[in-house]
Amino acid sequence: MVEINHQIGYLVGGGLKESFNVRLTVDPLTVQEGAFVVIESGNYQFYGLVTDLQLGATDPRFADEQSETRLPPALAKALHGQTLYTNLEVLPALMLERGPEPGSREYDQWLKNLNGQQPRPGPVKTVPPHHAAVRMAGEGDIAEIFGKAGEGGNFVIGKTREQGHPVCIDLEKFVQRSSGIFGATGTGKSFLTRVVLAGLMHYNKASVLVFDMHNEYGYDDTASDTGLRVTGLKTKFASKVRVVGLGPGAKIRGSAPDFNLEIAESDITTSDIELLTRELDLKETTATTLDALWNSFKRDWFSEFKNMTQEQITTEEGKRVPANGSVAAWANANGVNIMAAEALHNKLRRLFNKEYIVAKPAADSIKEIISALENGQHIVLSFGEFETDLDYLLVSNLLTRRIREAWEKKTNAFRTSGKEEPRQLVIVIEEAHKLLNREMAAQTTFATIARELRKYYVTLLVIDQRPSQIYDEVMSQLGTRISGWLGDEDDIHAVLSGLAGREALRGMLARLQPKEEVLLLGWGVPMPLPVKSRRYDDEFWKDLLGAGKRSKEQNLKELGF
Repeated sequence: MVEINHQIGYLVGGGLKESFNVRLTVDPLTVQEGAFVVIESGNYQFYGLVTDLQLGATDPRFADEQSETRLPPALAKALHGQTLYTNLEVLPALMLERGPEPGSREYDQWLKNLNGQQPRPGPVKTVPPHHAAVRMAGEGDIAEIFGKAGEGGNFVIGKTREQGHPVCIDLEKFVQRSSGIFGATGTGKSFLTRVVLAGLMHYNKASVLVFDMHNEYGYDDTASDTGLRVTGLKTKFASKVRVVGLGPGAKIRGSAPDFNLEIAESDITTSDIELLTRELDLKETTATTLDALWNSFKRDWFSEFKNMTQEQITTEEGKRVPANGSVAAWANANGVNIMAAEALHNKLRRLFNKEYIVAKPAADSIKEIISALENGQHIVLSFGEFETDLDYLLVSNLLTRRIREAWEKKTNAFRTSGKEEPRQLVIVIEEAHKLLNREMAAQTTFATIARELRKYYVTLLVIDQRPSQIYDEVMSQLGTRISGWLGDEDDIHAVLSGLAGREALRGMLARLQPKEEVLLLGWGVPMPLPVKSRRYDDEFWKDLLGAGKRSKEQNLKELGF
């Protein structure tokens, strides 16, 4: 391991439109791809990321000939030091003006010109001179760029791979734009998501709504690969997190939820059904039939259509005609193709029989969810036994549509009448490509949120193993991207889309360790950086909540008293 502040090389070439070239003066085995380095030059410091290591020789013959087999070891080593070398490719990311030597007259004048403002790292706009010293970044450099743990909204997401220095993300900035957590199956996305969600809940400047398709986040679970107990968010944030079960009498991991979500038939709109076109295999004529149903019954269309039959009766003349109250009778009366209407009725039977869709819910649970989020609590909606894509698509989009309407109304009231400012809301969706693919993106509320709702205090946190299947217009709106290992070239391209230096980062993303290594990217972090992510274990909770240091009042508050 290279010592902190110890020079590892010097600059030998490069430019603003390409990587800097650094001649390495230490053992190349002590420097890895993704290392965070600092180039010092006069009044400036340049921060960069090692994207490649290349072997070179002053003459190709020295590289081809194995001098260590022909010459004494000491002589061979001396010859290697003069003729063989390693160059680093360093992607320049940021530069910081340090000013003249502290204590000098020039330094005092420089501080005066800053008007009391501390200089901040900014884009690289010039280059350091040849032979500028290059060193590994120390903990102070990391804190200068990514912030100090415990200050403001800074949350430690992991540590640098070489020296193990803590790396923070700014949660206040993180929640201002939609974000994504990506990685191939088995890379630990769910554990990393738990870490981020725990940070957001502890930070307490945003409410979180989690669409928990696989019942992983609310109550304690068991890891599929190790068999160890995994702490649920409800366990640690008893008073802040409310677990909601889908359907009456739902049980989540054997536990009763705080309350159940029942959807009123009158809450389902025709646009909610159009969203399910692919899942229900609906035909092109569906839209016409749905429009006619809405025109006939308005908000009662779903219950009226559900109660229709496909019965026929025989007249005295022996003819078979539609019975009163049948789909065909309604279709005849409203100029709708009978076969199209009956086909739609058959397809919707999959929804007609859903236990969570009822004529009159016992309580307005959607309103209760919205109220909890507005009041600073967090909701984990567990789907329980309803784990099909049909359930996930319908419920998540319908609930999000209602939430969007509530937040837009609240935001407009805040801006026009000076009423209370809306609380920031983060909506977490797993299997995001099912809701945000090219075919669905134009119809779902989620795509609208990703594009437009940042100004209404609502953002998304999408979790997916196939980012290439998410509509590229939505991907471009994701501010912070945290990605584990990805093996598919299309997925790598999708995660890096719209970012500067993506070609240099491509190989780095493909060569991450399959577990516990992630690449931080995008608007929410000052520069790209691979880190070893935090483990979701007892030590994490001890660091986050300060176990053993909590007052009696804090414990009572956490328990809801």
